[in-house]
Amino acid sequence: MTEETTPAFEELYRELEDAVRRLEAGDLPLAESLTLFEHSTALAEQCNRLLDEAELRVRQLTTRPDGGLDAEPFAGWQTE
Repeated sequence: MTEETTPAFEELYRELEDAVRRLEAGDLPLAESLTLFEHSTALAEQCNRLLDEAELRVRQLTTRPDGGLDAEPFAGWQTE
């Protein structure tokens, strides 16, 4: 994975699931658990950002004043 490439949602989600399984097992030292928890929080935030962007893209594609579909490319993160 290069710095310019954003990992796919599925890749991030699998990594998050693995981290949760490791934390739930309860056999990690405290320091490692804290580090993994912090990493998991960052992964969850990335997953949420990607889901939010996907939701905005779907909204952008389906909401046009005349009720039709609009196929303009997604311009990036927007706030409501």
